[in-house]
Amino acid sequence: MPFTEGNTKKGENLFKTRCAQCHTVEKGGSSKTGPNLHGLFGRISGQGTDAFNYSDASKKAAVKWGENTLFDYLENPKKFMPGTRMAFGGLKKDKDRNDVITYLKKST
Repeated sequence: MPFTEGNTKKGENLFKTRCAQCHTVEKGGSSKTGPNLHGLFGRISGQGTDAFNYSDASKKAAVKWGENTLFDYLENPKKFMPGTRMAFGGLKKDKDRNDVITYLKKST
């Protein structure tokens, strides 16, 4: 199933509870355990902020991040990109992924 527009507010709440411990979204935001996500859409995996040490798996995958690639990735990051260091188990519900991606589109 491809991405469909979700609910920004619900996506923001999901981001705060499931993603914000490792990621920031604001321009110039710091990297935590995961990279800052500002400018994510259109970026190639393993590239972005120079302050973050991306995994070899992320660099080699060279995935161009967009709504549909994020939709697939966020379901199960380790299955989508074997060898990734992202410890997140994924968002299994399509609706949750749509909501988070909609929030990321507006906040990054």
